[in-house]
Amino acid sequence: MIPALLFTYSSRFMWRVVSVSSSHPFLISGFVGLPNMKYYYVFLFFVFFISVLGNTVVMAVIYLDHNLRTPKYLAVFNLAFVDLMGSCALVPKVLDIFLFNHYYIQYNDCLTFLFFCYTCLSMQAFNLVALCYDRLMAIMFPLHYQVKVTHKIMFSLIASFWLFAVLSVLTAIGLLTRLSFCKSVVINSYFCDHGLLYELACNDNLPNVVIGFLLPFLILWLPMGFILSSYICIAYTLGKVAVAQERVKALKTCTAHLSLVAIYFIPILITFTLGPEIHPNARIINLSLTSVFPPMLNPIVYVLYTEEIQLSTKKILKLNWQGKVMTT
Repeated sequence: MIPALLFTYSSRFMWRVVSVSSSHPFLISGFVGLPNMKYYYVFLFFVFFISVLGNTVVMAVIYLDHNLRTPKYLAVFNLAFVDLMGSCALVPKVLDIFLFNHYYIQYNDCLTFLFFCYTCLSMQAFNLVALCYDRLMAIMFPLHYQVKVTHKIMFSLIASFWLFAVLSVLTAIGLLTRLSFCKSVVINSYFCDHGLLYELACNDNLPNVVIGFLLPFLILWLPMGFILSSYICIAYTLGKVAVAQERVKALKTCTAHLSLVAIYFIPILITFTLGPEIHPNARIINLSLTSVFPPMLNPIVYVLYTEEIQLSTKKILKLNWQGKVMTT
Protein backbone atom coordinates (compact mmCIF):
# COMPACT_ATOMS: atom_id res chain seq x y z
CA MET A 1 0.00 0.00 0.00
CA ILE A 2 2.70 2.49 0.98
CA PRO A 3 4.86 1.98 -2.16
CA ALA A 4 1.77 2.23 -4.39
CA LEU A 5 0.81 5.58 -2.85
CA LEU A 6 4.36 6.87 -3.11
CA PHE A 7 4.62 5.89 -6.75
CA THR A 8 1.23 7.33 -7.72
CA TYR A 9 1.73 10.64 -5.94
CA SER A 10 5.30 11.16 -7.12
CA SER A 11 4.53 10.23 -10.71
CA ARG A 12 1.82 12.91 -10.85
CA PHE A 13 3.65 15.60 -8.94
CA MET A 14 7.36 15.30 -9.65
CA TRP A 15 7.87 14.16 -13.21
CA ARG A 16 5.43 16.17 -15.32
CA VAL A 17 8.02 17.39 -17.85
CA VAL A 18 9.64 14.54 -19.75
CA SER A 19 10.93 14.29 -23.28
CA VAL A 20 8.79 12.50 -25.81
CA SER A 21 11.66 10.22 -26.78
CA SER A 22 11.78 8.97 -23.18
CA SER A 23 8.08 8.13 -22.90
CA HIS A 24 8.49 4.44 -23.73
CA PRO A 25 8.80 1.91 -20.87
CA PHE A 26 12.07 0.36 -19.71
CA LEU A 27 12.65 -3.34 -19.22
CA ILE A 28 14.19 -4.42 -15.89
CA SER A 29 16.13 -7.56 -16.78
CA GLY A 30 17.15 -8.78 -13.32
CA PHE A 31 19.13 -12.01 -13.22
CA VAL A 32 20.21 -13.49 -16.54
CA GLY A 33 20.59 -17.24 -17.06
CA LEU A 34 19.94 -18.30 -13.46
CA PRO A 35 17.13 -20.82 -12.85
CA ASN A 36 14.73 -20.84 -9.89
CA MET A 37 15.46 -17.23 -8.93
CA LYS A 38 11.89 -16.83 -7.71
CA TYR A 39 13.01 -18.52 -4.49
CA TYR A 40 15.50 -15.67 -4.02
CA TYR A 41 12.71 -13.11 -4.30
CA VAL A 42 10.61 -15.06 -1.80
CA PHE A 43 13.63 -14.87 0.51
CA LEU A 44 13.70 -11.09 -0.03
CA PHE A 45 10.05 -10.98 1.03
CA PHE A 46 10.83 -12.63 4.38
CA VAL A 47 13.75 -10.24 4.90
CA PHE A 48 11.37 -7.38 4.09
CA PHE A 49 8.78 -8.66 6.59
CA ILE A 50 11.37 -8.87 9.41
CA SER A 51 12.68 -5.42 8.49
CA VAL A 52 9.23 -3.83 8.62
CA LEU A 53 8.42 -5.55 11.91
CA GLY A 54 11.77 -4.71 13.56
CA ASN A 55 11.88 -1.05 12.54
CA THR A 56 8.24 -0.53 13.49
CA VAL A 57 8.97 -1.96 16.96
CA VAL A 58 12.03 0.30 17.42
CA MET A 59 10.06 3.38 16.36
CA ALA A 60 7.14 2.43 18.63
CA VAL A 61 9.40 1.85 21.65
CA ILE A 62 11.14 5.21 21.19
CA TYR A 63 7.80 6.97 20.74
CA LEU A 64 6.13 5.33 23.74
CA ASP A 65 9.00 5.63 26.23
CA HIS A 66 9.59 9.25 27.24
CA ASN A 67 13.00 8.30 28.67
CA LEU A 68 14.17 7.71 25.09
CA ARG A 69 13.25 11.22 23.93
CA THR A 70 16.94 12.12 23.75
CA PRO A 71 18.96 13.54 20.81
CA LYS A 72 20.66 10.17 20.26
CA TYR A 73 17.36 8.34 19.92
CA LEU A 74 16.05 11.05 17.63
CA ALA A 75 18.76 9.85 15.22
CA VAL A 76 17.93 6.19 15.94
CA PHE A 77 14.23 6.89 15.24
CA ASN A 78 15.15 8.57 11.95
CA LEU A 79 17.35 5.60 11.02
CA ALA A 80 14.46 3.19 11.66
CA PHE A 81 12.10 5.44 9.66
CA VAL A 82 14.51 5.57 6.69
CA ASP A 83 15.02 1.79 6.84
CA LEU A 84 11.25 1.26 6.86
CA MET A 85 10.71 3.73 4.03
CA GLY A 86 13.53 2.28 1.93
CA SER A 87 12.30 -1.29 2.38
CA CYS A 88 8.72 -0.34 1.49
CA ALA A 89 9.85 1.58 -1.59
CA LEU A 90 12.18 -1.13 -2.93
CA VAL A 91 11.12 -4.68 -2.04
CA PRO A 92 7.39 -4.65 -2.97
CA LYS A 93 8.23 -3.14 -6.37
CA VAL A 94 11.01 -5.69 -6.97
CA LEU A 95 8.64 -8.52 -6.05
CA ASP A 96 5.99 -7.10 -8.37
CA ILE A 97 8.50 -6.96 -11.24
CA PHE A 98 10.05 -10.40 -10.92
CA LEU A 99 7.49 -12.59 -9.15
CA PHE A 100 4.52 -11.35 -11.19
CA ASN A 101 6.48 -10.80 -14.44
CA HIS A 102 5.85 -7.05 -14.71
CA TYR A 103 9.27 -6.44 -16.23
CA TYR A 104 8.31 -3.25 -18.04
CA ILE A 105 8.22 -0.02 -16.05
CA GLN A 106 7.06 3.35 -17.30
CA TYR A 107 9.56 6.20 -17.50
CA ASN A 108 7.90 8.29 -14.76
CA ASP A 109 7.63 5.30 -12.42
CA CYS A 110 11.26 4.42 -13.11
CA LEU A 111 12.44 7.88 -12.05
CA THR A 112 10.22 7.74 -8.96
CA PHE A 113 11.60 4.30 -8.10
CA LEU A 114 15.14 5.66 -8.50
CA PHE A 115 14.37 8.71 -6.34
CA PHE A 116 13.16 6.78 -3.30
CA CYS A 117 15.86 4.09 -3.55
CA TYR A 118 18.75 6.56 -3.76
CA THR A 119 17.32 8.98 -1.20
CA CYS A 120 16.94 6.21 1.39
CA LEU A 121 20.37 4.78 0.54
CA SER A 122 21.88 8.24 1.06
CA MET A 123 20.04 8.84 4.32
CA GLN A 124 21.22 5.53 5.75
CA ALA A 125 24.80 6.76 5.40
CA PHE A 126 23.96 10.22 6.79
CA ASN A 127 22.14 8.71 9.78
CA LEU A 128 25.32 6.81 10.60
CA VAL A 129 27.15 10.16 10.52
CA ALA A 130 24.62 11.66 12.97
CA LEU A 131 25.03 8.72 15.35
CA CYS A 132 28.81 8.95 14.97
CA TYR A 133 28.67 12.63 15.93
CA ASP A 134 26.76 11.63 19.07
CA ARG A 135 29.44 9.07 20.06
CA LEU A 136 32.27 11.48 19.20
CA MET A 137 30.90 14.22 21.46
CA ALA A 138 30.05 11.75 24.26
CA ILE A 139 33.61 10.35 24.44
CA MET A 140 35.73 13.38 23.54
CA PHE A 141 33.71 15.98 25.45
CA PRO A 142 31.79 14.08 28.16
CA LEU A 143 31.42 17.14 30.40
CA HIS A 144 29.98 19.25 27.56
CA TYR A 145 27.89 16.50 25.94
CA GLN A 146 24.55 18.01 27.06
CA VAL A 147 25.53 21.30 25.38
CA LYS A 148 27.06 19.91 22.18
CA VAL A 149 24.33 17.30 21.53
CA THR A 150 20.92 18.90 22.03
CA HIS A 151 17.57 18.19 20.41
CA LYS A 152 17.93 21.35 18.34
CA ILE A 153 21.41 20.44 17.09
CA MET A 154 20.45 16.85 16.26
CA PHE A 155 17.21 17.88 14.56
CA SER A 156 19.07 20.52 12.51
CA LEU A 157 21.71 17.97 11.55
CA ILE A 158 19.14 15.39 10.42
CA ALA A 159 17.04 17.99 8.59
CA SER A 160 20.09 19.27 6.71
CA PHE A 161 20.96 15.69 5.72
CA TRP A 162 17.43 15.14 4.40
CA LEU A 163 17.58 18.38 2.41
CA PHE A 164 20.98 17.55 0.96
CA ALA A 165 20.01 13.97 0.05
CA VAL A 166 16.74 14.98 -1.62
CA LEU A 167 18.31 17.86 -3.58
CA SER A 168 21.26 15.70 -4.68
CA VAL A 169 19.05 12.90 -5.98
CA LEU A 170 16.65 15.37 -7.62
CA THR A 171 19.63 16.98 -9.39
CA ALA A 172 20.70 13.60 -10.75
CA ILE A 173 17.13 12.85 -11.88
CA GLY A 174 16.74 16.31 -13.40
CA LEU A 175 19.80 15.63 -15.55
CA LEU A 176 18.28 12.31 -16.62
CA THR A 177 15.17 14.07 -17.98
CA ARG A 178 17.28 15.86 -20.63
CA LEU A 179 18.37 12.53 -22.14
CA SER A 180 16.85 10.77 -25.13
CA PHE A 181 16.69 6.99 -25.09
CA CYS A 182 16.68 5.71 -28.63
CA LYS A 183 18.94 2.69 -28.12
CA SER A 184 18.26 -0.29 -25.88
CA VAL A 185 15.62 0.08 -23.16
CA VAL A 186 16.90 -2.88 -21.14
CA ILE A 187 18.23 -2.02 -17.65
CA ASN A 188 20.52 -4.85 -16.52
CA SER A 189 19.70 -4.53 -12.83
CA TYR A 190 16.91 -5.23 -10.36
CA PHE A 191 15.80 -1.58 -10.15
CA CYS A 192 16.14 1.68 -12.07
CA ASP A 193 19.88 2.15 -11.51
CA HIS A 194 21.13 5.68 -12.22
CA GLY A 195 24.39 4.66 -13.90
CA LEU A 196 22.78 2.07 -16.13
CA LEU A 197 20.04 4.51 -17.13
CA TYR A 198 22.24 7.31 -18.46
CA GLU A 199 24.44 4.79 -20.29
CA LEU A 200 21.41 3.96 -22.46
CA ALA A 201 21.11 7.55 -23.71
CA CYS A 202 21.89 8.39 -27.33
CA ASN A 203 22.67 12.10 -26.75
CA ASP A 204 25.37 13.80 -24.67
CA ASN A 205 25.42 12.31 -21.16
CA LEU A 206 28.60 13.98 -19.84
CA PRO A 207 26.77 15.90 -17.06
CA ASN A 208 25.24 12.60 -15.95
CA VAL A 209 28.66 10.93 -15.91
CA VAL A 210 30.01 13.78 -13.74
CA ILE A 211 27.11 13.58 -11.27
CA GLY A 212 27.44 9.79 -11.34
CA PHE A 213 31.00 10.12 -9.97
CA LEU A 214 30.22 13.04 -7.66
CA LEU A 215 27.20 11.59 -5.87
CA PRO A 216 28.91 8.42 -4.56
CA PHE A 217 31.68 10.61 -3.19
CA LEU A 218 29.24 12.94 -1.41
CA ILE A 219 26.77 10.36 -0.08
CA LEU A 220 29.07 7.38 0.54
CA TRP A 221 32.80 8.11 0.68
CA LEU A 222 32.54 11.46 2.49
CA PRO A 223 30.34 10.05 5.30
CA MET A 224 32.60 7.02 5.58
CA GLY A 225 35.65 9.30 5.76
CA PHE A 226 34.04 11.32 8.56
CA ILE A 227 33.16 8.15 10.50
CA LEU A 228 36.67 6.72 10.16
CA SER A 229 38.25 10.04 11.19
CA SER A 230 35.91 10.25 14.18
CA TYR A 231 36.85 6.79 15.40
CA ILE A 232 40.53 7.62 15.03
CA CYS A 233 39.90 10.60 17.33
CA ILE A 234 37.89 8.39 19.68
CA ALA A 235 40.69 5.79 19.78
CA TYR A 236 43.25 8.52 20.49
CA THR A 237 41.09 9.92 23.30
CA LEU A 238 40.51 6.49 24.85
CA GLY A 239 44.23 5.77 24.59
CA LYS A 240 44.86 8.57 27.06
CA VAL A 241 42.42 7.13 29.61
CA ALA A 242 44.47 5.56 32.39
CA VAL A 243 41.89 3.04 33.66
CA ALA A 244 41.39 0.09 31.34
CA GLN A 245 37.85 -0.56 32.58
CA GLU A 246 36.83 2.99 31.64
CA ARG A 247 38.21 2.46 28.12
CA VAL A 248 36.26 -0.76 27.69
CA LYS A 249 33.10 0.83 29.06
CA ALA A 250 33.37 3.77 26.65
CA LEU A 251 34.14 1.47 23.73
CA LYS A 252 31.06 -0.66 24.46
CA THR A 253 28.86 2.37 23.85
CA CYS A 254 30.19 2.39 20.27
CA THR A 255 29.60 -1.32 19.59
CA ALA A 256 26.12 -0.91 18.13
CA HIS A 257 27.17 1.95 15.87
CA LEU A 258 30.30 0.16 14.66
CA SER A 259 28.16 -2.88 13.81
CA LEU A 260 25.80 -0.72 11.74
CA VAL A 261 28.74 0.90 9.92
CA ALA A 262 30.20 -2.52 9.03
CA ILE A 263 26.82 -3.88 7.89
CA TYR A 264 26.25 -0.88 5.62
CA PHE A 265 29.67 -0.06 4.17
CA ILE A 266 31.45 -3.42 3.72
CA PRO A 267 29.15 -4.79 0.96
CA ILE A 268 29.24 -1.44 -0.85
CA LEU A 269 33.03 -1.34 -0.64
CA ILE A 270 33.22 -4.84 -2.14
CA THR A 271 30.94 -3.90 -5.03
CA PHE A 272 32.71 -0.64 -5.87
CA THR A 273 36.20 -2.13 -5.42
CA LEU A 274 35.57 -5.02 -7.81
CA GLY A 275 33.78 -2.69 -10.23
CA PRO A 276 33.46 -4.08 -13.77
CA GLU A 277 35.23 -7.31 -12.80
CA ILE A 278 32.21 -8.51 -10.86
CA HIS A 279 29.65 -10.59 -12.80
CA PRO A 280 26.33 -8.75 -13.41
CA ASN A 281 24.37 -11.43 -11.52
CA ALA A 282 26.78 -11.27 -8.58
CA ARG A 283 26.49 -7.48 -8.62
CA ILE A 284 22.70 -7.68 -8.49
CA ILE A 285 22.80 -10.12 -5.57
CA ASN A 286 25.32 -8.00 -3.67
CA LEU A 287 23.46 -4.72 -4.27
CA SER A 288 20.05 -6.20 -3.47
CA LEU A 289 21.32 -7.72 -0.22
CA THR A 290 23.06 -4.43 0.59
CA SER A 291 19.70 -2.70 0.17
CA VAL A 292 17.60 -5.09 2.27
CA PHE A 293 19.95 -6.52 4.91
CA PRO A 294 20.92 -3.32 6.81
CA PRO A 295 17.24 -2.33 7.35
CA MET A 296 16.61 -5.84 8.72
CA LEU A 297 19.72 -6.03 10.92
CA ASN A 298 19.76 -2.46 12.26
CA PRO A 299 16.83 -2.90 14.70
CA ILE A 300 18.17 -6.32 15.75
CA VAL A 301 21.59 -4.80 16.50
CA TYR A 302 20.05 -1.98 18.54
CA VAL A 303 17.88 -4.35 20.55
CA LEU A 304 20.87 -6.63 21.26
CA TYR A 305 23.48 -3.98 22.02
CA THR A 306 21.47 -1.10 23.50
CA GLU A 307 20.45 -1.58 27.11
CA GLU A 308 18.02 1.35 27.09
CA ILE A 309 15.92 -0.15 24.28
CA GLN A 310 16.00 -3.57 25.94
CA LEU A 311 14.73 -2.10 29.23
CA SER A 312 12.11 0.04 27.48
CA THR A 313 10.83 -2.93 25.46
CA LYS A 314 10.55 -5.08 28.60
CA LYS A 315 8.79 -2.26 30.46
CA ILE A 316 6.25 -1.70 27.67
CA LEU A 317 5.56 -5.42 27.32
CA LYS A 318 5.17 -5.73 31.10
CA LEU A 319 2.71 -2.83 31.22
CA ASN A 320 0.68 -4.30 28.36
CA TRP A 321 0.61 -7.70 30.05
CA GLN A 322 -0.46 -6.18 33.36
CA GLY A 323 -3.18 -4.24 31.57
CA LYS A 324 -4.53 -7.41 29.96
CA VAL A 325 -4.47 -9.22 33.32
CA MET A 326 -6.44 -6.43 35.01
CA THR A 327 -9.09 -6.39 32.27
CA THR A 328 -9.65 -10.18 32.49
